[in-house]
Amino acid sequence: MMTRTHRFRTWTRNCLLGPLLFASGLSGCIELAPPQTRPQPQEDSGVLAVGTLYGPTSYMVMGQGPSGFDYDLAAEFADYLGKPLKIHAYHSLEELFQALEAGRVQMMAAGLTTTPARQHFWRFGPPLYEVSSQLVYRNGQPRPRDLGALEGELMVAKGASHVELLHRLKQEHPGLSWTETTDFDSDELLARVAEGHLAYTLADSTSVAVNRRYHPELRVALSLGEPQSVAWALPRDSANPLFSDLLDFWDSQMRDGRLARLEEKYFGHVQGFDYVDTRAFIRAAESRLPRYQPLFERYAGDLDWRKLAAISYQESHWDPNARSPTGVRGMMMLTQSTAKRMGISNRLDPEQSIRGGSEYLQQLITRLPPRIPEEEAIWFAMAAYNIGLGHLEDARVITERHGKDPNSWLDVKQYLPLLRQRKHYQSTRYGYARGDEAAHYVDNIRRYYDTLIWLDSQSRLDRVIESQSAQHME
Repeated sequence: MMTRTHRFRTWTRNCLLGPLLFASGLSGCIELAPPQTRPQPQEDSGVLAVGTLYGPTSYMVMGQGPSGFDYDLAAEFADYLGKPLKIHAYHSLEELFQALEAGRVQMMAAGLTTTPARQHFWRFGPPLYEVSSQLVYRNGQPRPRDLGALEGELMVAKGASHVELLHRLKQEHPGLSWTETTDFDSDELLARVAEGHLAYTLADSTSVAVNRRYHPELRVALSLGEPQSVAWALPRDSANPLFSDLLDFWDSQMRDGRLARLEEKYFGHVQGFDYVDTRAFIRAAESRLPRYQPLFERYAGDLDWRKLAAISYQESHWDPNARSPTGVRGMMMLTQSTAKRMGISNRLDPEQSIRGGSEYLQQLITRLPPRIPEEEAIWFAMAAYNIGLGHLEDARVITERHGKDPNSWLDVKQYLPLLRQRKHYQSTRYGYARGDEAAHYVDNIRRYYDTLIWLDSQSRLDRVIESQSAQHME
């Protein structure tokens, strides 16, 4: 895997040579962007106007406010520039491309891959992360071994980078055919495959990994082509001062490790996929969680109740009578000593257990060093909930000894497993611990939390549709 420095050097070379290397033979048959026009001036130069796409990896608006990798980074870029951020979110690539060409946005931050054809139209910023194009099918269907073995319709979003790849692959597989659609975006196409309405689609590897948390029926048949860099795109205007600002901002993000931490926040926990576990979790969220959701909401305090619910599922699968071999009991699997400190008399009572677990978790957060970023403190606290605050502090010490940041969950997660190795734990205060299990524990909870967010959004959408239908009938 290329390092970020290597990717930056490669990007610098491609940024200069990309338009010259553009395959002119493809330009007449692939509609990847609107015809080049002179971008219109921005209505308000005092605002950073950013175009993006609705989706779990780019931009979502939930009960906790806007989120998404591109949104978070765009918000930091706006702060860097000292300008308010104005997000323009679109439902399709076609709308997004037109917004940039019309001058309604200054840049596109939407998980766009850098391809030769796209470089012909736009100027890309430095690489953010890498993705692969994956052919996706539904669990239970025959897995195609190559593109010549497709039995059913292959559909991709119009304007997606996958169209360019398919045209190249068609030279090797003359019988390859596909449909380009403006009716569905990439996430919707993945959902259609999972539901059995479509045989195949192509999607970026990060999108597939995220969507499998909601649609565990998705399977990856093949990875196609070479990995590609994801970057922001600006109009191809050599005099654009925003491009220079972007380079300076990106350099500062690289130096302080913020970009790596943001990548960990959104993508660091999604790769570990377990079909049986994911299916069981979704079933439990639909059948068992509604019974206890009011309790999670009542006792969440300053936490998102879905984080508390995700911890409880990891601990007990929402079973009030759960018991471990070590004697911890109940929905939040409290030890006797912890229950006593929290004033819990009956660990098997769901309300008492949830209240005690929430209070204990929030106490752990307050006991963490204030240098840990607020947004990452919850992950440290979850690890401490699993192995104890002392062992977590030992892992932070080991992380610092290796020259990494003890206040970054990205770094500490990598060194938690060393608590199993004698040469490392023998020089710590609290000694041996199953640190690798703590890291896995937190990743599992984060995946459950992602799924709960998605299920909650679908429930809200269903209620809106039902309300609109009722109003229409009136």
